[in-house]
Amino acid sequence: MTRQMRAGIIGTGFMGEVHAHAVRAAGGVLSEIAGRTPESARAAAGRLHAAKAAESPEALIRSNDVDVVHICTPNASHAYLARLALEAGKHVVCEKPLATTVEDAEQLSTLAEGTESVAAVPFIYRFYPTIREAKARLIRGEAGELWLLHGSYLQDWLASSSATNWRVDPGSGGASRAFGDIGVHWCDLMEFVTGHQITRLVAKTSKAFPQRASERGMLNVGTEDGASLLFETDKGATGSLVVSQVTPGRKNRLWFSFDGTEASLSFNQEEPETLWVGSVRGSTRVPSGPDTLSYPESQRYARLPAGHPHGYQDSFNAFVADVYAAARGESVDGLPTFRDGLRAALITQAVVDSAATNTWVDVPGLQAGSSISDELTPERQR
Repeated sequence: MTRQMRAGIIGTGFMGEVHAHAVRAAGGVLSEIAGRTPESARAAAGRLHAAKAAESPEALIRSNDVDVVHICTPNASHAYLARLALEAGKHVVCEKPLATTVEDAEQLSTLAEGTESVAAVPFIYRFYPTIREAKARLIRGEAGELWLLHGSYLQDWLASSSATNWRVDPGSGGASRAFGDIGVHWCDLMEFVTGHQITRLVAKTSKAFPQRASERGMLNVGTEDGASLLFETDKGATGSLVVSQVTPGRKNRLWFSFDGTEASLSFNQEEPETLWVGSVRGSTRVPSGPDTLSYPESQRYARLPAGHPHGYQDSFNAFVADVYAAARGESVDGLPTFRDGLRAALITQAVVDSAATNTWVDVPGLQAGSSISDELTPERQR
């Protein structure tokens, strides 16, 4: 029988709840949950039906009843908790950003590669069936040579000066907010789907509101509401990206168009049930379903017939299921690991540096043999 994975979740907010649903969907059990205080942990344990409320994050990490530690806390605590979990021999799922500095992200990536633990970052947009279909079509050359990669990621949850969140504070969220929070998702998806890596970029960041409300009144905002960038890739393509958390009416619109010499492919996360494929002869919308998608790589994630929506939580469930499969020694394709978390940190730092200097900035590549879309072998996963 397949061993049931025992999960411990650190963090009791929205993402903690998303992880809890995914743990159960993947056949795991929520053994423990930890929060800012023992009281918040007990409240969350009742709400999310955890077997136990841990006295502290550290106690959860040390627990013999936890196989996988899920870190869903403010960004500034990620590196500390992930390091403790790896040193304790646990498998780790750490929300992005993996760390708020490149140095910490690199140390964690190196540490993870030296252990037997699976260490993953939830770049979960990889797990839409239509995304896997786009990747499969590009691998088979159906678009020809990719030359233009462009898109946007737009939200509106901070579209008011009275709206605020711990992410607005650089001390909790890091030096970049809009790009570091959602722009990295777009970049990860672009590099995963196309096989291109960003080599250099120029960026401009901006604020819709110089001040936001807080318990102490209106305070100066230390992080960006939006970012715009141009980039070049290692395979000769150019691209652009617009990121915003202050675009009224756009709830979670991650959109891209990857344009080749023969066809272009487009995806919109607010309408994820179709992949748009265009050519000079016309365009088609490919529905998401095991009988409508073309390739095994995408059909694997299409659990329901076409017309039955596959959404954000479904993709998160698929991600956690792959993490747990890897922890059991199975081979999975496209699992985002701590190396991908490091890659996101490198791109984020380049955006911050470019915006500060108003110049093009090189983005360091990953070492040879460590492609972010490589299939993980069972030896690497155990």
